[in-house]
Amino acid sequence: MTSTKSILPHGVIFDMDGVLVDSEPFICKAGCMAYAELGLQVRPEDFVPFVGMGENRYLGGVAEKYNFPVDIDAIKKRTYDIYLEIIRGALRPLPGVHEFIGRCRALGKKIAVASSADRRKVEGNLREIGLAWESFDTVVCGEDVVHKKPDPEIFLLAAKRLGLPATECLVVEDAVSGVAAAKAAGSRCLALTTSFSREQLSGADFFAPNLAGAGENVLNWNRA
Repeated sequence: MTSTKSILPHGVIFDMDGVLVDSEPFICKAGCMAYAELGLQVRPEDFVPFVGMGENRYLGGVAEKYNFPVDIDAIKKRTYDIYLEIIRGALRPLPGVHEFIGRCRALGKKIAVASSADRRKVEGNLREIGLAWESFDTVVCGEDVVHKKPDPEIFLLAAKRLGLPATECLVVEDAVSGVAAAKAAGSRCLALTTSFSREQLSGADFFAPNLAGAGENVLNWNRA
């Protein structure tokens, strides 16, 4: 009797910033504006080392650089206030986002968002690009974990909520810390070169400029 090959059930876990949306210019602008209100002039490049690590580290790292005492909760709230205003009607999904999610659903994949950002930012981003919270089987935000990327906690939690081992999940990331976290979780990783170069993201398994450019193999790697 001839046997047929099948695709094992697995999940796709999306980072948000740099994967679903290019929010970096907006959150950077908001951070600069929030610090300016406190009397500190910072530059966009000051934030680069902290991309993908969550807003506490993103904003706090810059304060440390300038030895500037700051109430992290207060400046994060103000940064989000500004951010949610400036993205209104301006934030767009990156190329291929809706189509790639549709491919995942057509193949029966479970899908999740796992973002180091706070829920407030995640909700705002998804709303602006036309994706309901319920579009995903689960959404994990920065408040849900103790350890931020490059620690694998966020991806392990997302996989657990999907009811899958992390080894059966593909993580889509754009940041160096995110790729490291995905591999530490035991997942395969598709790295998008929206924020960093392929060389910087060399620990990933697959590479694409964005989700529109992701090949069929990224969703079929665990064919039995």
